[in-house]
Amino acid sequence: MDIKLYYREKGSGKPLILLHGNGESGEYFANQIEYFSKRYRVIAVDTRGHGQSPRGEAPFSIRQFADDLRDFMDGLGLEKADILGFSDGGNIALVFAIRYTERVDRLIVDGANLNTRGVRPSAQIPIELGWRMVCRAAKKSEEARQKAEMMNLMVNDPNIPEEELKKITVPTLVMAGTKDMIRDAHTRRIARLLPDAELKIIEGDHFIAAKRPVEFNAAVEDFLNRRSNGKK
Repeated sequence: MDIKLYYREKGSGKPLILLHGNGESGEYFANQIEYFSKRYRVIAVDTRGHGQSPRGEAPFSIRQFADDLRDFMDGLGLEKADILGFSDGGNIALVFAIRYTERVDRLIVDGANLNTRGVRPSAQIPIELGWRMVCRAAKKSEEARQKAEMMNLMVNDPNIPEEELKKITVPTLVMAGTKDMIRDAHTRRIARLLPDAELKIIEGDHFIAAKRPVEFNAAVEDFLNRRSNGKK
């Protein structure tokens, strides 16, 4: 890997890697880091070009971020981990689990989507309009170029073929909010297509981990407790 990813770590035991959403950092998971560090080695990673992680020269894409995660785990000597991803972090987690299933023990994806059709028009249309505007300004402004690159992840990624989900054979918890920007039918379809998945919908919007941490953490903890060692 051409860069070194910044990460926050707390606790000991089995590794639980947290992957944040677009334009965020590992700080998004403040409530999860504190809660799960009592039982797990919690590692919250800043994605390439996010938070305190440098941009580097590699492509800025969901698939590159998944490869970065593989290299990051190699650097820490982690053969396998539980992975929890939110929004774009959930998309990274899905791509990672497709490419490197043997590196995942249990998977939690919150507010993930396979493609832009999975996002409600009320959220996706403003994103695409904003992306077009900053793309026009990107030739004259470095700040606009960086913003366009970030928004591009929500316009031209992740484009995960549905048939690829069958490769994810690990126990998976698919989560979303009742008023999520991801279409409810899309979230439910992801859960149905995965070979070994459970679905949990929590009252709230796209940011249930931050805004409804008690309910969110309880759901994740229940899943991890029940699905230890492949149990159902």
